[in-house]
Amino acid sequence: MSHTLRTPALPGRTAASPVRTPARPAADDDEEGLGLAANELLEKLWRVATSMRTALALMIALAALAFIGTMLVQAPTGMADDPEAYRAWLDTVRPKYGGWTNVLDTVGFFSIFSSWWFRGIVAGIVASISACSVNRFRGLWKTAVKPRTRMTATFYGRAPHQGTMDVALDEESALEQVRSVFRSRGYRTVVERDGETIHVYADRFRWAPFGTLMAHLSLILILIGAVVGSTMGFRNSSFAVPVGSKADVGFRTGLMVEAKSFSDSYYANGSPSDYASDLVLYNASGAVVAQKTIRVNQPLNYGDITFYQSFYGPSATVKVTDTAGAVLFQSGVPLLWTTDDGNRRVGRLVVDDPAYTVYVVMPASGKVDSTIRAGQAKFEVYRTGDEATPAAMEVASQGEPIDLVGLRFTFEREQQFTGLIVARDPGQPLVWAGTFLLVAGLFIVFFFPNRRIWARIHRPATGTQVQVGATVRHDATFKPDFQHLIGDLTLALSGPSATQGRG
Repeated sequence: MSHTLRTPALPGRTAASPVRTPARPAADDDEEGLGLAANELLEKLWRVATSMRTALALMIALAALAFIGTMLVQAPTGMADDPEAYRAWLDTVRPKYGGWTNVLDTVGFFSIFSSWWFRGIVAGIVASISACSVNRFRGLWKTAVKPRTRMTATFYGRAPHQGTMDVALDEESALEQVRSVFRSRGYRTVVERDGETIHVYADRFRWAPFGTLMAHLSLILILIGAVVGSTMGFRNSSFAVPVGSKADVGFRTGLMVEAKSFSDSYYANGSPSDYASDLVLYNASGAVVAQKTIRVNQPLNYGDITFYQSFYGPSATVKVTDTAGAVLFQSGVPLLWTTDDGNRRVGRLVVDDPAYTVYVVMPASGKVDSTIRAGQAKFEVYRTGDEATPAAMEVASQGEPIDLVGLRFTFEREQQFTGLIVARDPGQPLVWAGTFLLVAGLFIVFFFPNRRIWARIHRPATGTQVQVGATVRHDATFKPDFQHLIGDLTLALSGPSATQGRG
């Protein structure tokens, strides 16, 4: 059957006459349209932010950048602020990547974790996690504070965990017994009456699901801490200080490190058992601010800067003077690199005026070199910015000066250097706080599982019937606990005369 809805005619008009409404100013229409458009835009943005597809896409992008950052050598954190130091570092990786070095540098693949797109993806993940947490908070809060107490009769017949008991008690007495059993097992109960039917809701550890929000917050803190560390901190994993020399820490710290001594010991099989460096730390005015003998697990801390013992190797003490005898350089040169054949160790020093880059080459430990004998060092001099062809090269014996490109080079002696990791990470407290929250949240979720059970007390044709049901999933210990609960209810309600349903 169909029907038609008609509106009554206004006085003085026929039913067919159109009804005109007062016109509103166009500006009002525009404002309303803009308001609706803004609301629709915000709703779309919210849906995108809370979408699992968005979160998955951001996670995949972050994983891809992390993979690139793991496979490619990364510049020390904070080195980009020192162009000269960064160019020097770039020269150290040029032999490995060849013609791709400048390309990888241009696209920022040598500083993935401080790049704007990495930070942008992290910001997107933080926004997505925050939006999802807000959405989830609403549901968790409603469940904890205002839970659903009524379930349909069909629920009790189809619930994964269920039990039915026919008892001789009246409804109120049965209710008291049900609540008493739930309370004895640590459950909170909420009762609601619907005519002659009594609905009972019981839950345990109702605040435990908020542990997932703690885990979400922990991820936000860890990601923010990582970005803060990469933005405001630094990390130099290849900081070498020759014994008896000082080295500038850089990164605008104004600190100098001097290695007073270095010692190492070995096991019978030749592997190192311990190595230690006696370090002295100076501030910008030259005053000693810290001193300590460090080992692998015993770093030197000064403020928020930490010096870790990491590696060691040989160095060459070199003196460079100009034609007037003025000393341009006199210090140890760490031989940080090894040639591809493993026969030579190479170090690098820079003379500022005139601008030359000098490579110091010596035989590797235990290797015999036909052109560089024991007690000798080879100097290869390049004009800074043009290192394709050496301007001069010559082998020098210890203590005997040689003249190259108007400069005098003297190989004074061979020493050891100590290799350090120097790091400042202001985001570390956030990372530690996030880690604590993550562990705490997971502990709460796994060791205090939220359990929700419904009961229905009603009177069918004869007697009183108590139905119990639950839909708990992903909780291996719930099934036996539910069966024990049904057993306790059976005993409490009507003793051996009760009939127990399946659990």
